Amino acid sequence: MQALQLFGDRDLRVSEIEAPALPSPGEVRIRVRAVGLNFIDVWGFRGMAFAKRKLPLTVGAEASGEIACVGEGVEGLAEGDRVALYGAQTCGQCKACREGRDNLCENVAGVMGFHIDGFAREFVTMPARLVVRVPDGVGFTDAACAPIAFGTVQHMLFDNAKLEPGESILVHAGGSGIGTAAIKMAKAIGCTVFTTVGDDAKGEKAKALGADHVINYRDERFEGEVRRLTKRKGVDVVFEHVGPDTWNGSLLCLKRGGRLVTCGSTSGVSTTMNLMQLFQQQYRITGSFGCSMANIRQSLAKMAEGLTPVVDTILPLADFAQGLERLESRKVFGKILVTL
Repeated sequence: MQALQLFGDRDLRVSEIEAPALPSPGEVRIRVRAVGLNFIDVWGFRGMAFAKRKLPLTVGAEASGEIACVGEGVEGLAEGDRVALYGAQTCGQCKACREGRDNLCENVAGVMGFHIDGFAREFVTMPARLVVRVPDGVGFTDAACAPIAFGTVQHMLFDNAKLEPGESILVHAGGSGIGTAAIKMAKAIGCTVFTTVGDDAKGEKAKALGADHVINYRDERFEGEVRRLTKRKGVDVVFEHVGPDTWNGSLLCLKRGGRLVTCGSTSGVSTTMNLMQLFQQQYRITGSFGCSMANIRQSLAKMAEGLTPVVDTILPLADFAQGLERLESRKVFGKILVTL
């Protein structure tokens, strides 16, 4: 079967590999239909040094597909079911897994497509406990956005930041896959949404999604604009995933007692901060990584109700590298997807 494999830094090739084994008890074999691209794919493409992996590596960390066959003892899933696939090989046995906190697994084998072989291949065999049935009316490309993009945002906003209806939120990089999802999820519960973008064209698109205030960070300091627009009160929540370039400005945007939730550091891995500001203003800062299986189900339910992902581009498997380059260039607005 065909697979897209990384042979070295920025060296992606479509290869012929052996098809996976038929499912063992408790497993399912899935025909992959769509793969969502994320910044973790860009990190892997660049050859981030902290990733322990063996090359060639099949890429792709987020996907959807349909069940081709079912192993013995699997209940609730059948051949032909459409499913979204969880992208981390969790153990399923530790305390975190048993409690449904899958992204805190104590014995995780790695993130698929980054540490271990991923989803950009025709077929994959995996534990049935790591797949989620897709509701009627949700297509493969939308469903492929649930395990990372929508799931991550669901976990950040509602599990961690505890975003409430009517609150105010600053969403950084409103044109990104998770940024567009955050705008839509926050507006769906009646929040006032501030967002940053890198150009005016993205700003108009963000407004069309429902953003109340759009700030072009290339033209003006976002923290100054947020404080001006809120009459120096600040926002309840900051949705942060940029890193050092925006970190301290994000803190300045918070109300006293405000919450900052972060899932990324695309502009670097370290920063400094004012500790007196932190405790005097009683900020709550939460790190957030990935999501739980429950978050994927919640995301798919929202899609079924009409809250769908923003799709920038859909590409064939052979153009995966082109999609990564577009994502890396920050020209994207929404999600880039690859279909098989």
